[in-house]
Amino acid sequence: MTSVAALAPWLGGALLVSGVAVGASRRRELMVRWCAWAVGVPVVTAAFWWGRPGIALLAVIVAVVAVLEFGAMTQLPRTDRAVLAAAVTGLIVAAASAPDQIWRVGAVGALTLVAVTVAAGDAEDGLRRLGTGVLGLVWLGVLAALAPLGTLGLALFTAVSIADVVAYFAGQRLGGPRLSRLSPAKRWSGTLCGAAAGLAVLASLSAWSWPAAAAVAVGGPAGDLVESLIKRGAGVKDSGRWLAGAGGLLDRIDSLVGALAVLVVLG
Repeated sequence: MTSVAALAPWLGGALLVSGVAVGASRRRELMVRWCAWAVGVPVVTAAFWWGRPGIALLAVIVAVVAVLEFGAMTQLPRTDRAVLAAAVTGLIVAAASAPDQIWRVGAVGALTLVAVTVAAGDAEDGLRRLGTGVLGLVWLGVLAALAPLGTLGLALFTAVSIADVVAYFAGQRLGGPRLSRLSPAKRWSGTLCGAAAGLAVLASLSAWSWPAAAAVAVGGPAGDLVESLIKRGAGVKDSGRWLAGAGGLLDRIDSLVGALAVLVVLG
């Protein structure tokens, strides 16, 4: 597996090439989005360079922000958001320091969500609150896989990020059948081109394995569609508005979350 030091030039090169492409397009929204990536990629690389503590810290920060966005989209009460954030944080800490306890921590988190909903006595909205909270725990809890994965997690992040960019441009250029009614702008042509690009990145980084390939080719697009499903149910276009040119953080990590979920299932 390629080290973080060996991955850094690849990430820098990808930023440079994408910057040239975005500049040539002269599209302001893409330029703003690229600037956000230019700030975020060095931060992510530095966290992985630090090792497991840095990855765990990064995962906690990302997870808490994602939970807050998820809670705002789905109109979860603040108490539920706080419990969900604590439960996901507990999963990440357990995965980094005591992997044999992760299922116990997850069970405690789920039971706490149940207890909070029952204690609230919300007969009208309680079932929806509970279902949404458990969905958030399962969906965002897979971020706990980042710390144990180590450098492979960074390679996966790189592959799905490049796959997303290629899928966006290829889908616009090639057109063709829509991927899903959940996301009408996405095309099968773009998804297949993006998957090919992501697999090529895995091979180039010496991170190729069948579980990793399935994670990038299948999990990445599936994660994007899962977030589209949630946003459509919530009646919103973006998970947030604070991230320049990209809406919210969930809009940027949805493919990574899907890829991590597949990788966890396939081992």
